[in-house]
Amino acid sequence: MSDALKVGIAGLGTVGASLVRIIQNRANELAVTCGRAIEITAVTARDRNRDRGIDISGIAWFDTPEKLAAEADIDVFVELMGGANGPAADSVRAALERGLHVVTANKALLAASGVELAKIAEEKGALLNFEAAVAGGIPVIKALRESLTGNTVSRVYGIMNGTCNYILTRMEKEGLSFADCLREAQRLGYAEADPAFDIEGNDTAHKLAILTTLAFGSEIAADEIYLEGITNISIEDIRAASDLGYRIKLLGVAQKTESGIEQRVHPTMVPHDTVIAQVDGVTNAVAIESDILGELLMVGPGAGGNATASAVLGDIADIAKSRPGEQRVPVLGTPAASLAPYKRARMRSHEGGYFIRLTVADRTGVFASIATRMAENAISLESIVQRATPEAGDDSPKTIILVTHATTEASIRKAVDAIKTESYLVGEPQVIRIERPKAF
Repeated sequence: MSDALKVGIAGLGTVGASLVRIIQNRANELAVTCGRAIEITAVTARDRNRDRGIDISGIAWFDTPEKLAAEADIDVFVELMGGANGPAADSVRAALERGLHVVTANKALLAASGVELAKIAEEKGALLNFEAAVAGGIPVIKALRESLTGNTVSRVYGIMNGTCNYILTRMEKEGLSFADCLREAQRLGYAEADPAFDIEGNDTAHKLAILTTLAFGSEIAADEIYLEGITNISIEDIRAASDLGYRIKLLGVAQKTESGIEQRVHPTMVPHDTVIAQVDGVTNAVAIESDILGELLMVGPGAGGNATASAVLGDIADIAKSRPGEQRVPVLGTPAASLAPYKRARMRSHEGGYFIRLTVADRTGVFASIATRMAENAISLESIVQRATPEAGDDSPKTIILVTHATTEASIRKAVDAIKTESYLVGEPQVIRIERPKAF
């Protein structure tokens, strides 16, 4: 066998420790599979003395990731620290400038600087692999970057954040409030002490931006994503969706239209009988629609030490199997210098229409007024119903549920804004898009 592939790891948290354990425990199998041994020769982390349940006594320790990237005798720099800037960004740049291969699970870094880093990697002849950055153990990066070569992708969408999916699943199945489910997610380690990055949709947006570039060959545009989180989803919305035959999921959706590329992250109603509606808990799912293959759906663990470490190890193994001088797959599927400028499309008509929940005063003429506001904006209603609230008094506010046919985002917003001016409205309207996936 050829010389061992020497690996340096920056970050020994849950994923980093799992990665060390797997490589050490399966050294012989990896050597046979990859045609060469994989050896961890250098590491760095915040606390050298922390007990991580792994043996790093024979591995060189570096005090900072920047020093490891610049000075360690390694072939591959593995970044598992996180963060769009600071040590993660500085050390990855330093490693690539040195001509080292890089493996990272850092979606925030790629969303912010992916094109720049891809250019450096391609100029230096280095590999930059990041399978673990999107959907954990699901091999969606490899699918878009390699397996679907020749296909024209029209849409990519999916459930990409386990924290949000766990909360929405618990709300539906156990009738718990958003706040109660969030607290439970934090207790179980599915949500951070400060969960805003997940529940406001930012994590999904970073992942979607990366998939958009791979799917459509455009520059990464994480700041061009329409973004809504799940903090406003109530148990009333969950129940109404179920009554109508839907489940609510936080989806990231990217699609190519005649006017450009549309990227959006928001709560979405999907029909009960679709496969993606059945993806529960912390599981992720990514769907790809293309002209040759048709529809592809990949489902699997989206986070966790072993799932993410598995994806990282797959990237390392690909590097171990590669040989100097062979043709490299472009980092972002398309050579970085050839990526098209991002052109944002207007939010277009949605096939499944919209769900609108209104709380209104119980008075004559409310239904007629709402219907008029919809008609003024050329919105066709599939249904308009008042939900019974037996526990409430006769004079208490009522809940009205509207389901529209396909219409535009602008029309919905204009109609809702007009309703907001009416004296009968109580509280803020709730608007949720309805998607009917082609195959899932």
